Amino acid sequence: MWLPRFEKIRNLFRLDTRAGSSSSKVVSCLALSFCLSGYSTLIAESSDSSGYRPKPIPEMQALPLPHDQVSIQNKGTELLRFHFGNELRRPFIYPVNGPSGLSLTRLGHPHDPHGHSHHNSVWISHHMINEIDFWGDRGENKGRIVHQKVDSLEDSDIHAGVVSSSLWKDPEDQVVFKERRRIVAEARPEGQYLMIIDLKLEAVLPEVTIRKTPFGMIGVRMAKSIGVNDGGGRIINSNGQINEEETFWKSARWVDYSGQIASGVVEGLTLMDHPSNPNHPSVFHIRNDGWMGACLTFDGDRILKKGESIQLRYGIYVHSNLLTPAEMEIEWVQFGKTKPFSFK
Repeated sequence: MWLPRFEKIRNLFRLDTRAGSSSSKVVSCLALSFCLSGYSTLIAESSDSSGYRPKPIPEMQALPLPHDQVSIQNKGTELLRFHFGNELRRPFIYPVNGPSGLSLTRLGHPHDPHGHSHHNSVWISHHMINEIDFWGDRGENKGRIVHQKVDSLEDSDIHAGVVSSSLWKDPEDQVVFKERRRIVAEARPEGQYLMIIDLKLEAVLPEVTIRKTPFGMIGVRMAKSIGVNDGGGRIINSNGQINEEETFWKSARWVDYSGQIASGVVEGLTLMDHPSNPNHPSVFHIRNDGWMGACLTFDGDRILKKGESIQLRYGIYVHSNLLTPAEMEIEWVQFGKTKPFSFK
């Protein structure tokens, strides 16, 4: 098929050379275009005949990295990163990049990094289970969430994620909970996305009591410049209440924390409680110093017998601009219609 086409192209070039007129330039361009078209066809035909069959590349991917990390990316741009090394007291997610490419979260309190070293961007933990503190880093009777394995990685054009298994252990290395966790990012327009965290905890001891506390199960430490105190940011919840003075220890469907991440660039995170969670709508622990969390056991203890489990689902909407409550409510309604992940 290629040889006859080549002869035609060669003849066109010969005609062009003989013409010596301005019209010959047009003929030359047409010949070149025809040549390139034929070359592409040749490559395609050669590829087909050789068995080369490229498949579509997922736009969103979960890429394993050195040092026990998984990067979740959209078209090669990192959205967030999951850290799960066994030298850590607990797994966490950092960074959580906004549409600007800058992280909207940080590690530690900006004015007390040592005392708040457990504030690891976005993390799962709890202040008191039985008599074990899984929340803080210092002091006595501290538990650890120890990663066991990455169960699966998910790639697609719409979302990417990681499923992992961990063990919650007391100071004597006794297992309290078996944990399954799934973290995914779902693409939204203009670089925005929804992070979803599914968590399943199964009791291993004869009885496990998740104690009454405002600390746990999920915490978010915002970037310094987004905090109300340090950066003049804004907190608002689904009730329309503003900042710590109105939102502290209040039940809500969601809480949004937004502010400047760079000069003139406003972005934020909306922490959303799923309707399937046992204490929905959750009480939120909110501070003007830049942190927010959803409280699982603010209202009282929860007791699990051996083999019983509790499953939780939280969403974090990563967005541009200072959104209105109506805009955030639309995102929460969509999130609320989703079903918790089914761990096999």
